[in-house]
Amino acid sequence: MTTLNEDAPAYPGTGSHYLTPAAARRAIALTAPMIEHAMRDRSVVGSGFLHVVVMDPCRPPGATSFEEAILHEHTFGDRTAWDADYAAFARAKARLSWITGRDGRVLQQQFPHLLRTGDTLLAGGVCLDGIVVAASGAFPWYDEVFAGTVALCLRALAREAREAERDTLKLAPRAPEAEPPSLLRPR
Repeated sequence: MTTLNEDAPAYPGTGSHYLTPAAARRAIALTAPMIEHAMRDRSVVGSGFLHVVVMDPCRPPGATSFEEAILHEHTFGDRTAWDADYAAFARAKARLSWITGRDGRVLQQQFPHLLRTGDTLLAGGVCLDGIVVAASGAFPWYDEVFAGTVALCLRALAREAREAERDTLKLAPRAPEAEPPSLLRPR
């Protein structure tokens, strides 16, 4: 299991106040038991690997580059054993949902006129209330489940953090976050 962008800087005012790299890691940790269990079932995750990309909802297209908008990436499984570049597939799915603000599957089925030359035709990117997450490595319908579950966890974590600051009238810069104990099991 590999985690990328672990120490991505969170500059006050440039990204989401509540959805930070630490929040993205926590959301993935919350979904990890489901994903790790599903990875043992080749009818769900045919490759045996999964790569997840989380975008910062406050870094929109036109205001920042795609790479700068990536909040966090996480790989399940041994990346050295990959039979395809699942990270590139997940990033392409994330880019499509980030640019359009829609799920990749919805774009393909209902809005094909919004697809541009070079866009991925792989499903597995979701956009939930502006939260974009993409997964690759499972069958497309399960990539969407895993990405959607991470997005739902991110939305819950943002709501939880906002509730903790309910009486705050203005968001102040955050102090560096202490990492909670990891829910992800080492392999």
